[in-house]
Amino acid sequence: MTSKMIRYILIVGILLPQSLAHPGFFTSIGQMTDLIHTEKDLVISLKDYIKAEEDKLEQIKKWAEKLDRLTSTATKDPEGFVGHPVNAFKLMKRLNTEWSELENLVLKDMSDGFISNLTIQRQYFPNDEDQVGAAKALLRLQDTYNLDTDTISKGNLPERLEERGKHREKHRCERNTSIGCLLPGQGGACNQGVKHKSFLTVEDCFELGKVAYTEADYYHTELWMEQALRQLDEGEVSTTDKVSVLDYLSYAVYQQGDLDKALLLTKKLLELDPEHQRANGNLKYFEYIMAKEKDANKSASDDQSDQKTTLKKKGVAADYLPERQKYEMLCRGEGIKMTPRRQKKLFCRYHDGNRNPKFILAPAKQEDEWDKPRIIRFHDIISDAEIEIVKDLAKPRLSRATVHDPETGKLTTAQYRVSKSAWLSGYENPVVSRINMRIQDLTGLDVSTAEELQVANYGVGGQYEPHFDFARKDEPDAFKELGTGNRIATWLFYMSDVSAGGATVFPEVGASVWPKKGTAVFWYNLFASGEGDYSTRHAACPVLVGNKWVSNKWLHERGQEFRRPCTLSELE
Repeated sequence: MTSKMIRYILIVGILLPQSLAHPGFFTSIGQMTDLIHTEKDLVISLKDYIKAEEDKLEQIKKWAEKLDRLTSTATKDPEGFVGHPVNAFKLMKRLNTEWSELENLVLKDMSDGFISNLTIQRQYFPNDEDQVGAAKALLRLQDTYNLDTDTISKGNLPERLEERGKHREKHRCERNTSIGCLLPGQGGACNQGVKHKSFLTVEDCFELGKVAYTEADYYHTELWMEQALRQLDEGEVSTTDKVSVLDYLSYAVYQQGDLDKALLLTKKLLELDPEHQRANGNLKYFEYIMAKEKDANKSASDDQSDQKTTLKKKGVAADYLPERQKYEMLCRGEGIKMTPRRQKKLFCRYHDGNRNPKFILAPAKQEDEWDKPRIIRFHDIISDAEIEIVKDLAKPRLSRATVHDPETGKLTTAQYRVSKSAWLSGYENPVVSRINMRIQDLTGLDVSTAEELQVANYGVGGQYEPHFDFARKDEPDAFKELGTGNRIATWLFYMSDVSAGGATVFPEVGASVWPKKGTAVFWYNLFASGEGDYSTRHAACPVLVGNKWVSNKWLHERGQEFRRPCTLSELE
């Protein structure tokens, strides 16, 4: 094994010691950064291979030039040339030995080092699930943030969103609540520009359309195939041809009930490829259907056809949520305006944890984010140094986040939760222990019965759709194994700023809480009576631009009997 190959193997070992154990790259931006280093190493390896091939060709070229001069002279007077004994000897030597050496040089494979490196690293590459997951994430972002295909294709994603739901005064809590520019279509523009801007090629758009097609999502298939077609019409050079695009596009349009457009697209396809077998078959079928419709009762047929088309095109998606529209509006910063009377009841204050010695001289900064349910934000409550330690502890353990399956009672992965998480115990690091005690001191709740600190990193379009943190009455065994009762409250640390998206929203009440590094939000999931507060149903909006790190602590009922006594009223 050559020293170069050994170096590549060592690099792989250093760069990717954990990747093989953590599939699902698309669910964590933090782990996707490892792939950047992997690809960089492959580029270095590829350039070494190119240099070796160039050196090899240079040797062959010099040899060819030398022999070209020699044979040009020899062919002018062959007998005279070989009549010289030295020339005769060298001719025998060249043909017997040197041409064999040249043959070996030509046959020498200079790609061994690169292929070995590529083979080793390929086992750590993202798989089909990652590629499809990343594609679905783009479609999810497109819907949630009302982005058209051209905006995404040109990479014109907004760096930040505007927090439109609160409309608070800028001086409140000594901070500016404006989160920046508007989304496209909201009457604003981003002046600061988009970092690391990237474009989608025709092949990329075609791939997104095919992913949607595979999922029988003909609405997005149409959008992305049309975008691919537009870019081809604009003159973009591509290995994907219009025939392939029109093939998918015409069928997707047909599936949505637009027979006229499907017929028109099919005819365009046949103009480019008259022998296209499937298109010829579709053309005859479409014409047959249209002729059949004309024979039917005109008015009744038109009414039914329009109704069917509308239902099919705008039908209920497989992952439809009743509050989907409200949830997505909140994610875009289009929250419900709080009345001035309610706003006046929201305050900022210094909190000493009920005269806790740790916070008497340096009280925590509190801000009321919402009134019902009461959501409180703590500012500057976790330091950058503590955040880095928590992230370093969590990174090696990150695995696909799971949810409770209400039918089986077991943990399982779900498409509506796209992130990776890890659990940290207080006994394994003093920083985690200190953070746990800080939560106890500021909330007044016992953390000894709480769950471990959960650290989460969101992936491409990472999200957690609307859910409850507490167990409902139809889930009596949700936390039975813990033996600590229901989740009484949630504490959520924001461990990174997020350029765009990633808000925590409460669709039932219209609240939006935007990530801000070093802060934490706290709310009770249960009333003092022990009944669940259904207004705490919340979601983590898809991350549009940036990297979102959070950590949360779920506090349970046991141990809080005297810290938060029960009330006689069910909803207090």
